[in-house]
Amino acid sequence: RRVINRNNRLKRLLELGAPDVIVRNEKRMLQEAVDSLIDNSQRGQALSRRGRRELKSLSDMLKGKKGRFRRNLLGKRVDYSGRSVIVIGPKLKLHQCGLPKTMALELYRPFVISKLVEYNYASNVKAAKRVIERERPEVWEVLEEVIKDRPVLLNRAPTLHRLGIQAFEPVLVEGKAIQIHPLVCAAFNADFDGDQMAVHVPLSDKAVEEARKLMLSTRNLLKPADGQPIVGPTKDMCLGVYYLTMEDPAHAGDGRRPFVDLDEVELAYSLGHVDLHTPVTVAQVYDHKPPPPKPIETTVGRCIFNRVLPDELRFINRAMDRGALQELVGLCYRRLGDEATTELVDRIKNIGFEYATRSGATIAISDLVIPPDKTTIIEETEKIVAEVDRQYRRGLLTEEEQYARTIELWSRAREQVSEAVSAAFAPTSSVAIMARSGASKGGFGPIAQLAGMRGLMADPSGRIIPLPIRSNLREGLSALEYFISTHGSRKGLTDTALRTADAGYLTRRLVDVVQDVIINAHDCGTTAGIWVRAADDVGGQSMSERLIGRIVAAPVVHPQTGEVLVERNEEIDEDIAAIIEETGVEAVLVRSPMTCQLRHGICVLCYGRDLGRGKIVNIGAAVGIVAAQSIGEPGTQLTLRTFHTGGVAAGGDITVGLPRVEELFEARKKPKGEAPISEIGGVVHIARSNGQRRVIVVDSEIERFEYEIKRGWKILIEDGDEVKAGAPLASWRGEKHIVAEKGGRILREGRHITLVHERREEREYEIPTAGRLLVEEGQRIEPGTQLIEGVLNPHDILRVLGREATERYLLSEVQKAYRSQGVNTNDKHFEIIFRKMLSKVQITDSGDTDLLPGELVNRLALEDINRKVSEAGGQPAKGQPVLLGITKAALNTDSFLSASSFQHTIRVLAGAAIEGKEDPLLGLKENVIIGKLIPAGTGYRGDGPFSDGPVESYEGVPLGPSVTTEVQEETEAEAEAETAAEASGILGLITTA
Repeated sequence: RRVINRNNRLKRLLELGAPDVIVRNEKRMLQEAVDSLIDNSQRGQALSRRGRRELKSLSDMLKGKKGRFRRNLLGKRVDYSGRSVIVIGPKLKLHQCGLPKTMALELYRPFVISKLVEYNYASNVKAAKRVIERERPEVWEVLEEVIKDRPVLLNRAPTLHRLGIQAFEPVLVEGKAIQIHPLVCAAFNADFDGDQMAVHVPLSDKAVEEARKLMLSTRNLLKPADGQPIVGPTKDMCLGVYYLTMEDPAHAGDGRRPFVDLDEVELAYSLGHVDLHTPVTVAQVYDHKPPPPKPIETTVGRCIFNRVLPDELRFINRAMDRGALQELVGLCYRRLGDEATTELVDRIKNIGFEYATRSGATIAISDLVIPPDKTTIIEETEKIVAEVDRQYRRGLLTEEEQYARTIELWSRAREQVSEAVSAAFAPTSSVAIMARSGASKGGFGPIAQLAGMRGLMADPSGRIIPLPIRSNLREGLSALEYFISTHGSRKGLTDTALRTADAGYLTRRLVDVVQDVIINAHDCGTTAGIWVRAADDVGGQSMSERLIGRIVAAPVVHPQTGEVLVERNEEIDEDIAAIIEETGVEAVLVRSPMTCQLRHGICVLCYGRDLGRGKIVNIGAAVGIVAAQSIGEPGTQLTLRTFHTGGVAAGGDITVGLPRVEELFEARKKPKGEAPISEIGGVVHIARSNGQRRVIVVDSEIERFEYEIKRGWKILIEDGDEVKAGAPLASWRGEKHIVAEKGGRILREGRHITLVHERREEREYEIPTAGRLLVEEGQRIEPGTQLIEGVLNPHDILRVLGREATERYLLSEVQKAYRSQGVNTNDKHFEIIFRKMLSKVQITDSGDTDLLPGELVNRLALEDINRKVSEAGGQPAKGQPVLLGITKAALNTDSFLSASSFQHTIRVLAGAAIEGKEDPLLGLKENVIIGKLIPAGTGYRGDGPFSDGPVESYEGVPLGPSVTTEVQEETEAEAEAETAAEASGILGLITTA
């Protein structure tokens, strides 16, 4: 309105021929109005309606979380959905969920109406609605029938990885709460303290088929991050199974009673002749296989446990804690597939709950036994600490040393008390069973705080307070101890709140950078790969862990016999990986997403096994998104803080956890605590001057040039002369000359001249006062050697050692941050991110191409351009690899739609409009924004310029158009026209503006 008013006023003023001052003022106001219409946030003072809130400009409508892109195009609200509180459904099968009747009726309403009309319970739709409102008995019959054909999707926010949405067959239940199977809680990260979940109904036939074949909870037993089973008994179930299978020392003296088979054992138990922990021997332990060669010595409980296992997995003769159960589920999945595994986990769930109930495990304050040795351990430690204090006061120890010794002494005391605590519990006591079975979080850790001593606490900055809490929670804390422990608690709570937001933002940036990485072809034909070496420490993983599910790039040979263990392009499975580790193969060249040669996406062989499905990846899989989610999902578990350990001793702060991961992914130019690396190889000299230390690396090489001067030539130099390159050494009648090839010193013996040239290069590095040197005086080093302790700058590594070394460094550093928190995420997920971070090259010399110096170009695209130019006989362009942080890489994508929906919406859109960019719609986001099916999974088209061509099916779901009817086509066309009109309207406004 303002623009129009001011424009009209200006028109009137010009017609009236108003003075220049007034016209100028009006022009300025008009310009201001136009500016704020386009973007109200740019000017100093945002325009607003007479003192009320700011006006919303065209830019504000597009940008930010509430803008058009992120609110309406990337995420939409949908019909046929509902949400409710969740409760546990212990009787459900793994593929079922309990859906409240009233909710189901509302969700499936249209289907119920059509069936009511079809069965003549109602004459028309209106009558059917009335029947439903009255809740006649036939309505429930029809609902039961309708529900059979359609699974529902359950989702719990925050959806951190693809297992946050799964499909279930609904079972109608009374009440208003959704019932959920206890074993899928881990995938949803759900608990029953008031969590809510959303339900969605898939509508089209295609959607129903996808839900059935790809999203059903029984099809998603493995975690895509590391390939470990994610459904597995936890908490009470572990307790029950452990109680069932443990040995009781009270029965140690009893003789073993012989039984024929498992049925007989069970009969004896049900009649009360034996109890769960009675030792027995059993001759036949299988249902369908011949008996083992000699009877098995075991306990009654273990016989009952093995009854639920299939023959192939029997006979497991050990106490089953949480780890053992996880292994069992993983083994079952590998050997027998997902149906058998589903059956197995459901049976273990039932038996676990039953025997947890029968065990009668309870806890009371009196169960927490305080070990008698506690006071003596504390008294002894106090004596040594007092001695350390005395030495400090005499000046024999520095403050740092005293602090470090005190901390060390109290930590040791706490460990000794903890050991005493776990020794004080009888193995059959409830508390010990809870801790040992893996049913409680942290095992004996919390119990040591309850019954031992709480130990040392950290203050808000992360520094450990040298005053320990000597009491435990059973005795109660003194006022001072209570105050000290509040530090830690508050830090914990604030950390958690901040961490969640940070991890969410990290995931969003990761998703944005790799969302267009799709499996596009079977084989890109590359012979390159990355070396997995036994000697490398990548976050403490074993070699076999890093090899499983990889494809070999060059045959692996047995180091002793020379036989080929794996051929090129074959997969390394668990068994082969174990053989490779046993035979001591030192390095294996495996294919990797980082070396894949496809221009867009990556190929099946460079990716290898799809960890979430346990088999080789399908063409069309959206591996980029999976990678981003696998890295982002555990992000919340990474600690936020920077550790301060005793001031100077460790050389300043070390960044760990989430900030360290972010620092690596964002490829910060100046990482915290950066250590220089040597850019050249050579000999180290350490120079000290007025308190500053410098490391000088000298690379010197001596070359000798011999000249034999014939008679008749005149020698122009003397022994010991210094000459420059090109200086004449001798001449023939002043016409011909012999010249020095390099500069240097002359040694002359008669007519024999030797030129000694010293090639010398040196680099100097300043060393901070607190830095600990890693090199010694006179040591010979290679280029890229780290000079002091600290973290390296990946940009330096890229410049000095190249791309592969940078990838290796980034991988091992990120893995250290994750593994230190006990998070196992597979290397290949990180590799996909690094591929995108290192995908660009900066042009240094444009040769005969159309590229400009300084321009960022895709590395593989540059190779194509150069090949064409060289074939035409031109000069190829040269470039140097650059490392982009994930935010930069996401904004540097080929797709302007994807970039603009990420950050800097207006800048990206305006840039695209000015350049007249086109969007090839190869990624996922761009397609979501314009409302097309994503080109991945069952929507994979295979018509891209870099793909192998169309494929028949994805994970057994045939690809092809969904059910089309004329009506639908028409509405689709209408919708497309509408979207196009709206989009061109918005973009048009921006472009004209």
